[in-house]
Amino acid sequence: MAVFVRAEKEGRVATIRIVRPKVSGVDPAVPGEMTAAADEVGRDDAVRAVILRGSKRVFASGADLRGMAGRPTAEVRAHTGRLQAGFSAMAAIPKPVVAAISGYALGGGLELALCADYRIAGRGALLGLPEIRLGLIPGTGGTQRLPRLVGPGQAKKLIFTGRPLTAQQALDIGLVDEVVADEDVDGAARSLAEEFAQGPTAALAAAKRAVDEGLGTPLETGMGVECREFAGLFATEDHRIGIDAFLDGAIPTFTGR
Repeated sequence: MAVFVRAEKEGRVATIRIVRPKVSGVDPAVPGEMTAAADEVGRDDAVRAVILRGSKRVFASGADLRGMAGRPTAEVRAHTGRLQAGFSAMAAIPKPVVAAISGYALGGGLELALCADYRIAGRGALLGLPEIRLGLIPGTGGTQRLPRLVGPGQAKKLIFTGRPLTAQQALDIGLVDEVVADEDVDGAARSLAEEFAQGPTAALAAAKRAVDEGLGTPLETGMGVECREFAGLFATEDHRIGIDAFLDGAIPTFTGR
């Protein structure tokens, strides 16, 4: 049974909840639990959207950098590789993922939020990558996902200084997509996830693949990805439902097929 990463399902929306360990840092079991939770919600046809959530005080804790100090380089690299695999599994969930951020999202916590498709932060949240203050750099996607989101200049400033950002500052540079009152984070994330869940599952997955695969590639390559995904959707039942509803002036009810 999962201890630190739990998938909870309610209707068409699943919540992957990060349960912060009592001790500082990430337990060695966490990467496998992250991968298992991502696979579970990704494979479940009844789940059409996902919320990524921590506690109200801490979105997610980072790696146990203090516990890793002094360990052989090969051991640190192996553990970091496992963590990266868990984070990548979250990013690869073939459904819309909304991060609901409350409290602290620092280090690995922010890197986990970067794996979501959309980020909603409470007004009191603090976000940052403080690893530089320990003579380190982010190790689970911060140097790669952050520049793709906010641009290299803003990413380097955040990484080089290690300074945390308020939710509003994070919104100003595009690090989060929406800021709401702290008490409204869960409701806002749920509302958006429910809206996504009403959409055509295959088309949403195709849109996510097209955007994610196209990032960092030449425009011509990205256009090829878009063409492939666009054409493939003509064989889906949801496309036929959408066309019929459009012609009839009705609201479509998608089946997810």
